[in-house]
Amino acid sequence: MSAITILLIIACYFLVILVISQVTGKNADNSAFFLGSRKSPWYIVAYGMIGSSISGVTFISVPGWVGDSQFSYMQMVAGYLAGYFIIANVLLPLYYRLQLTSIYTYLHSRLGFWSYKTGATFFLISRIIGTAFRLYLMASVLHLSVFSQWGIPFWVTVVLTLSLIWLYTFRGGIRTIIWTDTLQTTFMLLAVIISLVFISRVMETDLAGLLGYVKESDYSRIFFFDDWNDEKYFFKQFLSGAFIAIVMTGLDQDMMQKNLSCRNLREAKKNVYLLSLSLVPVNLLFLGLGAALYIFAYQHAVPIPERSDDLFPLIATQGYLWRTVSVFFIVGLVAAAYSSADGSLTALTTSFTVDILNTQGRSEDKIMAIRKRVHIAITLVVLMVILIFRIVNNQSVISAIFTVAGYTYGPLLGLYAFGLFTRWQVRDRWVPLIAIISPVICFILSSFSEQWLNGYRFGFELLVLNGLITFLGMILIKRR
Repeated sequence: MSAITILLIIACYFLVILVISQVTGKNADNSAFFLGSRKSPWYIVAYGMIGSSISGVTFISVPGWVGDSQFSYMQMVAGYLAGYFIIANVLLPLYYRLQLTSIYTYLHSRLGFWSYKTGATFFLISRIIGTAFRLYLMASVLHLSVFSQWGIPFWVTVVLTLSLIWLYTFRGGIRTIIWTDTLQTTFMLLAVIISLVFISRVMETDLAGLLGYVKESDYSRIFFFDDWNDEKYFFKQFLSGAFIAIVMTGLDQDMMQKNLSCRNLREAKKNVYLLSLSLVPVNLLFLGLGAALYIFAYQHAVPIPERSDDLFPLIATQGYLWRTVSVFFIVGLVAAAYSSADGSLTALTTSFTVDILNTQGRSEDKIMAIRKRVHIAITLVVLMVILIFRIVNNQSVISAIFTVAGYTYGPLLGLYAFGLFTRWQVRDRWVPLIAIISPVICFILSSFSEQWLNGYRFGFELLVLNGLITFLGMILIKRR
């Protein structure tokens, strides 16, 4: 597919997005930007959040991940269900009762000023890194497919990518994102389904036959109970999935901001339940695509790339399948990446405006002016982080994101657990130190665990350990 064709496809796609932005962003005030005026239909929010949960990382990395870990990711997805149940019945009632705009405001009233600022800062760090990873992945594919052929530098590709997000989110915020995410989730799922259809055709079978190939292959193994030292061990993956869901959704301003835009708590709960159940078939679909890609590659002598993240782009865009697949791959990748990145930029803007700059008591016009400047500044920060990743990234993108989340979301988990499940107060000024020490301890343990713990290797359960260390640290600095 020519670079001009890809560019035209993306231009048409964004034309539709900008039309939606123009309609939904009309007369949008701060309430609409931050919380969609609390009028979002819960089923629209739930469907759109599938795209936010999946993101461009899953779109690219999960299919490639199948080569090393089979379908073991479904063990984490099972844990997600438990995590979402806790979100719906513990965290959402708290947030709605307090009528929060930023969920980190809870830490101020419960633990104190420094706890509040620590929680907000760790979210900002976590989400900036995660957003930059996702957009780095999408911009890399876009640059390889289009702009590198014209000699355009990578940084120009990134600037264009971020500018388009800023253009359709700066006015309407959450009110716009609720509807654009719906469109983007649809395109993302269509891309996977159409890829499977054409893979089956080239393999001279149908979808049922392709499913049979996947089921008979070694890739389809889901459960691992053999070796508790293995990162794929069931209970490690299940517990990690539960806590990852809690911190990366329930304690994440981006995801909860969309939940808080629902009309009331009852509808927000229905949104969470529908989202959690939807993630099971959706992730099975992505893992099935990954297995099909590996089977296709071995049958047709396609060289397996050194980086597993490159497998899907290679087969979809390099002439191994029909041109239709290339079209939908590009649209699906852009949709998946933008469905998470647009919400992230809005959430980062909200948190920095509300939590760091403390705009309470200022006029609506003043808050709007501050919010618009912050939106631009956050976009520039993400740009710089992406360019840094371009230089230093050398591991699977999805593994990198969860690794980073294990260190930066862990203190958030500990802070909220202490606030929710104890009645103690703390020496608030010491909380930032505890939140820094905990990830450092976890990094040391992870680096030397095989040597110190008879071959044990930490996986995503490092997040749980991180939160536990923070919780114990909070006990040490509690007031009498």
